[in-house]
Amino acid sequence: MASPSAVPPDLAAAPVPWSERLLIVLFVVVPFLAVLAAVPFAWGWGLGWRDVIIAVAMYLVTGFGVTVGYHRHFTHRSFQARTWLRVLMAVAGGMSLQGPVIRWVADHRRHHKYADKEGDPHSPWRFGPGFAGLARGLSHAHVGWLFSPERTSRRRFCPDLLADRPIRFLSHNLTYVPVVLLSLGLPALAGGLWGGSWQAALTACFWGGLVRVFVLHHVTWSINSICHTFGKEEFAVRDRSRNVRWLALVSLGEAWHNLHHADPTCARHGVLRGQIDPSARLIWLFERLGWVWEVRWPDAGRVAARRVPAG
Repeated sequence: MASPSAVPPDLAAAPVPWSERLLIVLFVVVPFLAVLAAVPFAWGWGLGWRDVIIAVAMYLVTGFGVTVGYHRHFTHRSFQARTWLRVLMAVAGGMSLQGPVIRWVADHRRHHKYADKEGDPHSPWRFGPGFAGLARGLSHAHVGWLFSPERTSRRRFCPDLLADRPIRFLSHNLTYVPVVLLSLGLPALAGGLWGGSWQAALTACFWGGLVRVFVLHHVTWSINSICHTFGKEEFAVRDRSRNVRWLALVSLGEAWHNLHHADPTCARHGVLRGQIDPSARLIWLFERLGWVWEVRWPDAGRVAARRVPAG
């Protein structure tokens, strides 16, 4: 794998070539456009406002389960939380169908330890720069790494979670099966009760279950691929993590990825003016309600010290 030192030092400052932008369109934009194109064709023939509302609600529940739960709490310990909330966050994150919590955390902690170097499970720079190398790298970082026979050691990267009985229980494969069924069954149940028919249950399961999982998967994978390929470097880091503004809202604040790698335990990733971070706002609400504490909010001194001068 090509390490950052193998990348030409002026590459980060150079304009992104059209060929690399084309790869981004193929990997991320095209799937979203395909889903959006299906909406007007399906409207009234298997899609209505009921399905949209259920799908958005499920996206927010499972998306925050990943961003606030899996990522900021379990992986980076950005805040402490009550046991019942930890369990709910683990279940909500599991309903994203991105795997049990300890497996997810182990992979992500390993990613931070070796970011864009040998050992990183999903760096887009694995095969070096250039069109061919980046094409392979983006494919690997976006989804290919999930099919690798190599598995991250949970004992090495997650001894704290393995010692946590409720979280260890929720991370067993057999325990994860009901979480998967809940992810698809909950929107079907909501649709059936709301619409009063099996057809309403099926369409809600499709849009609030399968399509919602598809969209959230691509958004999460885009943080691995796109946010390590191009974007804006606003904070000094030792890897290729960047901020990607157009992904920020749909990723619930995760696309402010550059600051996250500069200060991984910070509970807020969008720290500059205009950087909306819905996940940080939810953590703030939990703190106000007394459900979480010891929140690691941004420190002005650390933020200033890591800031890259404008221009």
